[in-house]
Amino acid sequence: MDAAAAENLLRELAPQVLGALVRRYGHFDIAEDAVQEALLAAATQWPEEGLPDDPRAWLITVAARRLTDLLRSEQARRRREDAMAARALPGDWLAPAADQPLAASDDTLVLLFMCCHPSLSPTSRIALTLRAVGGLTTAEIARAFLVPEGTMTRRITRAKQRVKDSGVPFRLPRASERAEQLGVVLHVLYLVFNEGYASTSGPDLQRAEPAAEAIRLTRMVHRLLPDDPEVAGLLALMLLTDARRQARTGPDGAMIPMAEQDRSLWNSAQIEEGVELVTAALTQGPPGPYQLQAAVAALHDEARSAEETDWPQITALYELLMRMSDNPMVALNHAVAVAMSRGPEAGLERLEGLRSDGRVAGDHRMYAVRAHLLEMAGDLAAARDAYEAAARRAMSFPQQRYLHARAARLRD
Repeated sequence: MDAAAAENLLRELAPQVLGALVRRYGHFDIAEDAVQEALLAAATQWPEEGLPDDPRAWLITVAARRLTDLLRSEQARRRREDAMAARALPGDWLAPAADQPLAASDDTLVLLFMCCHPSLSPTSRIALTLRAVGGLTTAEIARAFLVPEGTMTRRITRAKQRVKDSGVPFRLPRASERAEQLGVVLHVLYLVFNEGYASTSGPDLQRAEPAAEAIRLTRMVHRLLPDDPEVAGLLALMLLTDARRQARTGPDGAMIPMAEQDRSLWNSAQIEEGVELVTAALTQGPPGPYQLQAAVAALHDEARSAEETDWPQITALYELLMRMSDNPMVALNHAVAVAMSRGPEAGLERLEGLRSDGRVAGDHRMYAVRAHLLEMAGDLAAARDAYEAAARRAMSFPQQRYLHARAARLRD
């Protein structure tokens, strides 16, 4: 087994192994440390020794044994620090996995809801879930939150301690608790998908594994709550967006904008499923934001060419989204839709209202949209400058290359 294949498998198995250990042993924070050590051992051994017959069981066994060592070490430390306060854990908690095998169920969904426990702040829930379930590194999460990595490390550590102190049982929440946590769960899955579909940094425009994992987890939530239209809307949004993945980059990894993509490469099965999901969801009452975003994605996917895109309808959908929340990225997308349906000058006028919004004013996407609309309007010099400004602010290498190329083209 090569290193790349092993890495992909480990990303898929990591939350399952962590869920199994937390269900059996508790100790969320120590369990994650044990799982990380098991993953490191697998990454070192599997490429050389070959894949075990049951990779998940192998990881659970190694992680459980390491967890036992960590728990015993922690008990010994506590006894040394405060003999009177120390108390031994029940003996069966220290039994190695070989003595008491763990069940083969996938506890990822339980772990997902656990990370979104009400005792945590919204940002802590998202950060912890991205780390424990989504498989993102602390550095990637820090970039998503626009905070230093050290700050995010402390935030995640505190979140794990809060979960431990809460004593929350390792089970799916009851129906009365589920509604409170569901909104955060969906938002977390949305962020995990976005990090995979459009990586915030690094050499690749997209990473298939986080996006696929987000889709898998959202399918699990949809099976649990088949009548929830926003769950269906989020799953539809992911499928309709991911359907374009194969066409988004060229053979050299260069970024290809949607208008220039080979639409024959789009995944028709995912488009069909996504359209069916969002169509059914929209009949169940007033639509939520994920349903509306999925409806926008469906209009893009169903257009046979860029010229046939129903931009007036997309503009109207973004206007509905803007009434629901003060989201600057929705406003940015709305400006593009306005430009495509009413002309670039109308879109640029919309952008002016965002230039004073600190949440988006310095973002590379703001400059990239402005550059595109200026180019549409014929102001090539200003468009070139805006493309260069966007490239300086982008953290993804493919996005930087694309923006520099657009600027260079306007010099010719």
